[in-house]
Amino acid sequence: MSLAALTTFYPAASLMAQTTAPVTTLPTVEVDAPKQTQAPRRPKVRVAADKRRSTSQTRPQTEAPAAVEGQGERLDAARESVLPPGGAATHTLTHQAIEALPQGSNATLDKVLLQFPGVTQDSAASGDLHIRDEHANLQYRINGVMLPDGVGAFGQILDTGIVGSLSLLTGALPAQYGQRTAGVLDIQTKADAFNNSGLVGVYGGSNGTISTNVEYGGTIGQMQYFLSGRFLQNNLGIENPTPSVNAIHDRTNQEKGFLYLSAMIDPTSRLTFMSGASNATFQIPNNPGQAPVNTAFGVSNFDSSRLNEHQNEFNQFNVVSYQTSNGAFDTQTSYFNRTSLLHFYPDPVGDLVFNGVSSDVYRQSVVNGIQQDTAWRIGYAHTLRFGLSLSAERTLVNSGTTVLPLDPSGTGTTDNPFSLFDSNAKTGWLIGTYLQDEWKITNNLTLNAGLRFDQMYQYFDANQLSPRVSLTWKPFDGTIFHAGYARNFTPPSQVIASPVNLALVTPPGAPANTQTPEVGQNSPVLPERSHVFDVGVTQNIHAIPGLEIGADAYYKKARDLLDDGQFGAAYVLSGFNYDRGENVGVELKSTYKNGNFSAYANLAWAKQIATNVISNQYLFGADELAYIDGHYIYTDHAQMVSGSAGASYLWDGTRYSVSMVYGSGLRSGFANTDHLPGYTQVNLGLSHDFTIVAPNKPTTVRFDVVNVFDTIYQIRDGSGIGVFAPQYGPRRGFYFGVSQRF
Repeated sequence: MSLAALTTFYPAASLMAQTTAPVTTLPTVEVDAPKQTQAPRRPKVRVAADKRRSTSQTRPQTEAPAAVEGQGERLDAARESVLPPGGAATHTLTHQAIEALPQGSNATLDKVLLQFPGVTQDSAASGDLHIRDEHANLQYRINGVMLPDGVGAFGQILDTGIVGSLSLLTGALPAQYGQRTAGVLDIQTKADAFNNSGLVGVYGGSNGTISTNVEYGGTIGQMQYFLSGRFLQNNLGIENPTPSVNAIHDRTNQEKGFLYLSAMIDPTSRLTFMSGASNATFQIPNNPGQAPVNTAFGVSNFDSSRLNEHQNEFNQFNVVSYQTSNGAFDTQTSYFNRTSLLHFYPDPVGDLVFNGVSSDVYRQSVVNGIQQDTAWRIGYAHTLRFGLSLSAERTLVNSGTTVLPLDPSGTGTTDNPFSLFDSNAKTGWLIGTYLQDEWKITNNLTLNAGLRFDQMYQYFDANQLSPRVSLTWKPFDGTIFHAGYARNFTPPSQVIASPVNLALVTPPGAPANTQTPEVGQNSPVLPERSHVFDVGVTQNIHAIPGLEIGADAYYKKARDLLDDGQFGAAYVLSGFNYDRGENVGVELKSTYKNGNFSAYANLAWAKQIATNVISNQYLFGADELAYIDGHYIYTDHAQMVSGSAGASYLWDGTRYSVSMVYGSGLRSGFANTDHLPGYTQVNLGLSHDFTIVAPNKPTTVRFDVVNVFDTIYQIRDGSGIGVFAPQYGPRRGFYFGVSQRF
């Protein structure tokens, strides 16, 4: 954590959870023996895409050898059986379903996730999105392997184009899922990409957008491979702080790459290597017309539209996995590492003039770890699952900060800037292990019960033993009930929990200055402990073939509720805890598919409240801290109502699609006592496959309109806890793309 996270107190700062019955005759219970290698049935796809009428779906003539392909599919199914969703609520999108949405795989991953129930939109500086009104508690997995947290704020390391299927698990998670527990985003890489074929595409349009991408996959002997890369540049890298069409000083350049290699060792085992990297630069957008507050280095008249802040981010990960499926055992053992770097460059003079502080912030995280998961089928009715994860993280947080002393009255500043340097390095450990039994009581009733143990050694040491239990009941064909309870333990991100040396900015060690906090207390950030209850049902409506509806309700009660926020001009997050918090919500969903037409609609109501800040109290003003200590308040990312909907229709080889997101408005004002107005954003898409090169090598042309009604709405207004600058949703944009299979 940096000194840049200290609260600034000037108006211009808005710039930016046996008894045995004595019976003589037992009732007959029929239990089918599970197939040895077949995974549990995947949940139904939320957004369906039909195969195009054209021959573009025909497999290229150069195919992967049948033996290698069949073995790979069998091991894919075995991997899914190692880490099933249990009694959690699950929503899934396939690659084809993503392509049927406006923008297709050219949309960033966070925009695709907004089509799931209970997912709400936020600004890039505040984490892009929230699952069930929680902040930064989303776990990412690729092919079942957990990716550790990074330090980035804007750039997303994963490109949507690598997705074969995308599943979001929420609710009472089974014991194999730990650390980040609001949701698990499980990405399965493309399984149909090894046919010695590829794709090259270009996409662009409004805001100076140019995006080029390439991918290729094939099979060589017993090895399958897939690689992809994308370059993106535009003039709207971060949300515009003004409602204007064009943002000022908001250019971004982003490069992303991904490599997948898989080698069959024998018919029952394989070795897989995955590697991904992203490199991004962002200009920080300016808000013109702001009034200068201070004089710094002789400058007192500064044009806020000419500020020159920017941020660079780099993320890279590697995963090596060994998987076996032999008789009653399925196992996957993985080694992973991740390197994340973030560097915020201030405008040294301009930031002092407007905010009274200029902070050069550098954050680095290097993680190495192992993960092992095993499924053991015992007899016909029981599957025992157990596993272990262990990771070590080395973090470095540096902040070079320039501040202005306060004048004798304490109401202004003097033009005598002085610099401070705060550095904090730490090696931390996270350990998790679990044991879980899936008991198929009858063909229609399954009990999943387990225990999980987590231990953290970071800036604060803590552990917890967590029981998890769920029931899944299928009383009728097409009806599935689930109910579960989970005790969760959520450690804070080590980078965000890094402490600040307040003595550097607090008298008598330093003169009173623009970074001297009103509250000189910074208790350590604690792990969150919670109880989560979840119940839901999905139902196929047989009277209307193709229609499925569902409902899910949840309640979470937390101690030491974790939250993050941007408390200074630097676009970095700082963590803190509320003593107590509660989460409650209801989600409704529906999907419909009939021939070439498919549609979906989701509606969610949610509320998260919390009280009493118990860590990093210096981030708050004294009056706001006192108010929160005596009241339950809404957290800043709490949004009461959210929704999404969409439809897709294939007619005469052309795909027509529409999507919509709705939000009732995030919190704002003193202690989050107000909220922003609601909004609706509608997007349209049109795509067609042309046979130009060959019948099995289509040329796809697409046209998309984002925010078709040019709705002007604020995501953030610059007020609220941990909100520093205003951000607006995108204005209407037109985009055109061409891709070619080869």
